[in-house]
Amino acid sequence: MVFFMDALIVVFSITTAFMLRFNFHIPEDHYEVFKQAFIFILVFRIISFYAFKMHEGIIQYASTQDATRIFLILFGGSVIFSIANVISAQTSLDRHIIPYSIIILEFITSLLFLVSYRVFVKIAYAELSKPHAAYHNVMIFGAGEAGIITKRALETEGKSKVKVLGFFDDEQKKSNSRLDGVSIYPTGKIEEVMVEKQVEQLVLAIQNLSPIRKQEIVDICMELGIEVLNVPPVMSWINGELSLKQIRSIKIEDLLGRDEIKLSMDKLQNDLKEKVVLVSGAAGSIGSEIVRQVSAFKPALLIMIDQAESPLFQLEIDLLGKNKNLPTEFILADVTDKNRIQAIFAKYKPHYVFHAAAYKHVPMMERNPMEAVRVNVLGTQNLADLSLKFNVHKFVMISTDKAVNPTNVMGASKRFAEIYVQSLNQQNKTQYIITRFGNVLGSNGSVIPLFEKQIANGGPITVTHPDITRFFMTIPEACRLVLEAGSMGNGGEVFVFDMGSSVKIVDLAKKMIALSGLELGKDIQIKYTGLRPGEKLFEELLNKEENTKATHHKKILIAQVQAYKREDVLVASTEFRNSLVTQDATHMVKLLKQMIPEYKSENSVYEDLDKA
Repeated sequence: MVFFMDALIVVFSITTAFMLRFNFHIPEDHYEVFKQAFIFILVFRIISFYAFKMHEGIIQYASTQDATRIFLILFGGSVIFSIANVISAQTSLDRHIIPYSIIILEFITSLLFLVSYRVFVKIAYAELSKPHAAYHNVMIFGAGEAGIITKRALETEGKSKVKVLGFFDDEQKKSNSRLDGVSIYPTGKIEEVMVEKQVEQLVLAIQNLSPIRKQEIVDICMELGIEVLNVPPVMSWINGELSLKQIRSIKIEDLLGRDEIKLSMDKLQNDLKEKVVLVSGAAGSIGSEIVRQVSAFKPALLIMIDQAESPLFQLEIDLLGKNKNLPTEFILADVTDKNRIQAIFAKYKPHYVFHAAAYKHVPMMERNPMEAVRVNVLGTQNLADLSLKFNVHKFVMISTDKAVNPTNVMGASKRFAEIYVQSLNQQNKTQYIITRFGNVLGSNGSVIPLFEKQIANGGPITVTHPDITRFFMTIPEACRLVLEAGSMGNGGEVFVFDMGSSVKIVDLAKKMIALSGLELGKDIQIKYTGLRPGEKLFEELLNKEENTKATHHKKILIAQVQAYKREDVLVASTEFRNSLVTQDATHMVKLLKQMIPEYKSENSVYEDLDKA
């Protein structure tokens, strides 16, 4: 059928060429020329089409390569026609077989119709292969290059019928014009236009859209019941092309993120390049991101320590899959095993240590205070002591906002770890630096993965208290600030990160329900379960007695914390070790409260110690 259609197009093209050449009236004395040229061109075209198998391509998947192939076959034939003319003019015929004007007109007409025919079939097939359902009315936010690519991806790859009605764009100069056949509307009329056109989905196609602006747009769409989709960054497009499957529903993480943090790249490059860097807790949420970011600065050796075998193995696969030439050591070890850690320090002699290994789940540590102290306090002590012994240049500890006015064992254990690390800085060899920040989005145990799982299971979503709030930060953002603070620190500082505004957890849950296309109270419920052991309503980044001073980075402050005598800290550490022998949890918590007067238990069995 394709071969027959191609031949038919050639017949039409030859006839059209002669008609155009003679103004739609072929003189009688040219009939013989017409007949001779018609047969010669048609026979040659049919033979060349068959010889080069032009008809064997699957026409509904025709591409620019097929168009190029058609052009070359036709052009080659036209060149041969011209050569035949030259030869015939020099022989006894003494005339051209085919007029040159006919050669040119036939070539252009054949090329136009052969390509157009394939494009028409391709579009018709794509349209007819879609399920017979109603069109989805879609608008695209962003009338730039990414917006055009998004529109074409939606229209050509859609498994369901998609109708792109237009674009929105914040640039006023683009308003009231047209792009790729549809109108561009000003964002001031976004609600009016979406209601009028009964829009079902809005696709965000601007690559550098600020989180605040994104939040505003999503809020409007949520009020109107419109689903919001997000186009991923260009760097993640497959082979530089956007796939429909990559356009996904917007997630809560996309809304809680903030403007990208700019690092002092030259300073970090000088600090970390060709240095031996050790990361503890390397397979965890924070540790693995620190590893990825440090690897970009080409350290001489990157040592990753973790006691979790499978996550460490997965980190090895991910990291070396992207950077095979990175010098690495993946070491399975427990930071509380001092002999094991000492052997690692003695062998590799790290210049920098990023200490991210810790137990962090508040209710779990409230039930297991011995483990909280063993890992968070004594594990930190092992790494900090060995850093001093082996002349590590900088030791950066990852702490938490739960260490501020702690109400639970986990927070108190991290606060004492801070105290111990600060006391070591007085030795004037290794620079000890502490970083504090709140919850990170997507980390192990974060509330967001829990809510996602509960929504997927049909609910209910469990929230501990209607007024509970938390600070949130993305993992990459937190780790960039850790690297920046580690670079700027001179030792002894407690760096506090700007966490932005705190977020009510119940509002977070409601927004996640709306983004999932569900209706609160109808499709899914929110259930209040009560505060968990050791949990408090509001997190803080500073103690009431602490003040801050600014740094050159607007999102990093230095907390002015109370200093402890080294002798008192060592005495407390010895008592902690002794309590581990006796496994007396109550005595362990009592020791924490003695060292950290602001530690007051909430919703915990250890509240009686405060009363006493």
